[in-house]
Amino acid sequence: MKKLIIQIPCLNEAQTLPPTLADLPRSVPGIDVIETLVVDDGSRDGTADVARACGVDHVVRLTRNKGLAAAFMAGIDASLKKGADFIVNTDADNQYAAGEIPKLLAPLLAGDADIVIGDRNIAEVEHMSWRKRQLQRLGSWVVRQVSSTSVPDTTSGFRAYTREAALRMTIVSDFSYTLESIIQAGKKRMAIAHVAVATNPRTRESRLFDNVFSYVKRSAATIVRIYAMYEPLKVFTYIGLTVFGVGFLLGLRFVYLYLTDYTGQGRYVQSLILSAVLLIVGFQVLLIGLLADVISANRKLLEDLVYRVRSLELPSADVDASKRDETPRVLSGQSNRRWER
Repeated sequence: MKKLIIQIPCLNEAQTLPPTLADLPRSVPGIDVIETLVVDDGSRDGTADVARACGVDHVVRLTRNKGLAAAFMAGIDASLKKGADFIVNTDADNQYAAGEIPKLLAPLLAGDADIVIGDRNIAEVEHMSWRKRQLQRLGSWVVRQVSSTSVPDTTSGFRAYTREAALRMTIVSDFSYTLESIIQAGKKRMAIAHVAVATNPRTRESRLFDNVFSYVKRSAATIVRIYAMYEPLKVFTYIGLTVFGVGFLLGLRFVYLYLTDYTGQGRYVQSLILSAVLLIVGFQVLLIGLLADVISANRKLLEDLVYRVRSLELPSADVDASKRDETPRVLSGQSNRRWER
């Protein structure tokens, strides 16, 4: 029996939640049981009560606002403990057309993907300004480069996960899960597919950020942080070699001028001192990269430990202990692809 749980992170969504829940499908081909789970991220407008009144199967209530990323992970953990085989995440503002959920699940049910992300086709979204669309496109391009994936809409919150993919998901950011989860999945070589999805008219302004500058700053910090977590040696090697190279070139400049234009008055000592400082700093950065790479190996072991603990917490009827150590068939070798129907 295959079970789908549709999770909806919420913050003060008492007005928009009922129509969102009303649009959710009651049946999906290939799915036997569909349940809904609402994560109330410290709302003060009675969102949890509204969810219960609308017949939501599960409500997870955080006593204070912890941010979208924390709410998303709370929903993932709760859905896994409720025995979900597949998890669909959508927004409470009814931005995404719920009728697209079967399309979102199709690659997962076919066994061709671990994660499927809904592509809103940002270029055609009317309520989004031209500047914001360009920033979204630029940000998605950067994420694709650092994650080695082909997802065109990396900020889309309309996505579906298999149980195995959800078990391996660990979000450390307190801002948003969208970018981090894609980079993380790409570095873990999960199969990520994307499908074109329709969107509904906007019901309210975004609450994730105050202004575009704040969003760009926090998103950039998240991308750099997560990439450095998974590729520390590469990041610190690039930085270290750059600093070391500048210092080396300044050293060559000093040697050349010393041999060709030296007057005995120490005219180029400053360049020599700066060169020495840069050479030392560059070498230290390279050593930091080696240390960070060792720490990264330990982090991977901890992530595997978290995966095993989560597996043990699943309902016993849904987990075959003899298969916990096996590499999932889809996770081991599928490439990123695009599905369209």
